[in-house]
Amino acid sequence: MTSGGKKPAWVVEKERGERREARETVWLFGLHAVRDALMNPRREKLRLVVTKNALDKLEAAVAASGMEPEVVEPRRFDVPIDEGSVHQGAAVEVRPLNWGKFTDVCASGEGLPLVVLLDRVTDPHNVGAILRSAEVFGARAVIAPKHNSAPETGALAKTASGALERQPYLKVTNLSEAMQALKDMGYTLIGLDGDATLTLDQAVGDVGGRPIGLVLGAEGPGLREKTRETCDALARIPFAGGFGSLNVSNAAAVSLYAATRR
Repeated sequence: MTSGGKKPAWVVEKERGERREARETVWLFGLHAVRDALMNPRREKLRLVVTKNALDKLEAAVAASGMEPEVVEPRRFDVPIDEGSVHQGAAVEVRPLNWGKFTDVCASGEGLPLVVLLDRVTDPHNVGAILRSAEVFGARAVIAPKHNSAPETGALAKTASGALERQPYLKVTNLSEAMQALKDMGYTLIGLDGDATLTLDQAVGDVGGRPIGLVLGAEGPGLREKTRETCDALARIPFAGGFGSLNVSNAAAVSLYAATRR
């Protein structure tokens, strides 16, 4: 408190942000994404809108969730999702998932001692694909900054093909500080950079048995300077031919495979 009893401006703004987050909801759509959300006990579910055809396909999941669905005609399927989204007659309004403390998940969460960090990767389709790969290869978490990253959306969930419900997607206030915290926990951070001297296999081989954090930047600009400086090593994925660039989600899958081959 200030001398006059008023809260400092930064405290007021922080509390406002927390209230906004508490009110935030997300519409997930598509049979697969909706089914996985309904079956996820971690997920707070608020409203379910389905066509009769979709309800027949989701009957078991709806029953397990205990929700009362709103059954509508296909032409009256009116929920706040992007026009043209392939919803398959099913959409559910939910609260964003809360996976708990970043440090707790990375230190002792389920999965391998392996995490993926995303620096300004904002395309929800890329992040959804990365979440799917992270689940396949048993990574402990995918980590991104709260700002300049892909939010939890229906498009992301649909691309993740259910992985959003099972694979921790952690948002941190400051990516560099989160990276330093991981290093303090024993993680070795390998940043992906097409101009690096080390190959990915060499960088992974140098780590030994220590936990690994794979750091990937946005397509085009790549890793920010501060992010690069905080990495323990920079590595490239070797390529043949004149075009040496992978989509960030493909690069993540290759990197996760390399890290799990140790």
